[in-house]
Amino acid sequence: MSTQPTSERPIPADVPAMAAARAAIRSEAEAVAALEDRLNGRFAAVVDLIADSSGRVVVTGLGKSGIIGRKIAATLASTGTPTVFVHAAEALHGDSGMVTPVDVVLALSASGETAEVCHFAELVANRGIPVIAMTGRAACRLNDLASHVLDVSVPREADPLNLAPTTSTTAQLAMGDALAIALMVRREFTESDFATFHPGGSLGRRLLGSE
Repeated sequence: MSTQPTSERPIPADVPAMAAARAAIRSEAEAVAALEDRLNGRFAAVVDLIADSSGRVVVTGLGKSGIIGRKIAATLASTGTPTVFVHAAEALHGDSGMVTPVDVVLALSASGETAEVCHFAELVANRGIPVIAMTGRAACRLNDLASHVLDVSVPREADPLNLAPTTSTTAQLAMGDALAIALMVRREFTESDFATFHPGGSLGRRLLGSE
């Protein structure tokens, strides 16, 4: 029996599963790199809109986009931008009342056609509340409802069937991180500010000088 650690064993490049895994990493890395050229005037306008708002960012989505939306909301909140996540389906059963007239809505949908997300966006847009769409298609219902659009389109998903949300959700997350970091710099958010919002765990202990 071999005693060589699994991580050190050479794996032939032609093993189908390993080749697919490497292709997935390349696909996602290339999609994220392509986003840099989209940090243009449209992106800057979104940063201005959120930075100048006296309310919160209300992030919404459904399915995998909803999961990514929760992460984006958490990152924004921890870096100085007041943010909450409202599930798109729950929004249609009363939670749309969480959105106030001074808020901004960030709606995620890879297709831009997710019924619940579009309906929620329409409800708040009709109340005069700005909607930022983060979508993967130029022509879609959500973009038509939005006042601002962030393009997170990708050539294809990372899986061999081009079906599982993989590259598309990675692009959403990266764009959300770019937005949070831009706002962090715009607000001159400091390490001390971060420690105030994040006193717990090893990160909090390090920032507060207790470890």
